[in-house]
Amino acid sequence: MHDSDAAEHAASPKKTARDWMKILAAYREPHHGRSALELAITLIPFFALWFAAAFAVRVNYWLPFLFSIPAAVFLVRIFIIQHDCGHGSFFRNKALNNWVGRALGILTMTPYDVWKRSHAIHHASSGNLDKRGTGDIAVLTVREYQNKSKFGQFMYRLYRHPLTLFVLGPFYIFVIRQRLPENVKFKHPRQWLSAMATNAAIACVVFLVIYVFGLKSFLIVYLPITIMASTIGVWMFYVQHQFEDTQWDDSDEWSMHEAALHGSSFYDLPGFLRWLTGNIGIHHVHHLYARIPFYRLPKVLKENPALGEIKRVTLWESFKCANLKLWDEGSRRLVTYKQARAIMAAV
Repeated sequence: MHDSDAAEHAASPKKTARDWMKILAAYREPHHGRSALELAITLIPFFALWFAAAFAVRVNYWLPFLFSIPAAVFLVRIFIIQHDCGHGSFFRNKALNNWVGRALGILTMTPYDVWKRSHAIHHASSGNLDKRGTGDIAVLTVREYQNKSKFGQFMYRLYRHPLTLFVLGPFYIFVIRQRLPENVKFKHPRQWLSAMATNAAIACVVFLVIYVFGLKSFLIVYLPITIMASTIGVWMFYVQHQFEDTQWDDSDEWSMHEAALHGSSFYDLPGFLRWLTGNIGIHHVHHLYARIPFYRLPKVLKENPALGEIKRVTLWESFKCANLKLWDEGSRRLVTYKQARAIMAAV
């Protein structure tokens, strides 16, 4: 990954994040026909696979997973469309973005207006050590971890354990916590209404699924698809920000644009996986200019190859990211617990 940084500077030594902003502005306009097509080719396969899995339950309890796994990936793609709606980049019309986003939130079990607000905060504070906590995966610095009690360190290790982050955590977030998001309630009426309306719509969908297909289909098809999709989504988000040479700074040194470009990865997935995940792996470009529709991101890389060398993480390299736990302010990189112990011993 450090070699890619060298290539980055060699390819475009004079381009700052603000320079790239000016270039990327040319890609921001969505095409309504293309957006409608992307919506159709995502929703139709998702529902087809879902119904196939529901009917497969009648044949064999394992057969539905042949359809549930790809359905879960298409559900991730549905979330990416909802995500673009939240950024106002999927359609030119604000109201259309919002209502499509709210409707898709029923499928993704994500109250749109609540998520939109927290995600905007994430974009506005990503990479800022003093503003961690909203829409992020929690990360401590080596010094902060060292200063915690034994119990505090244990709780952090428990939180950062892969089983918690990628299995239990996604289930808790999407199935439980988003039913009554923290700090919403009556404090923010629109967010509260969004959460409650989404909950009511999800309850209707669950009732309909159980009524039409039976409880077995709900337990074997509906829940596993949701859980698998949430796990994939959290993994993608993790790799996009929790890689070795990401970028974190104190408020005094933090720059939103530089943090967007250099604190977000280019998760370089194989072509079919990139398409299925709505190109969200081109995350450094997205964070730098969030108004670019996801289907235009590949064109950005094709016409600006230097961006393809910035913070590039391959599929194989991404698995190693799961071992990274703490931010070391000295070496300015994420490190493992073993590396952190060596750093603390040397102090």
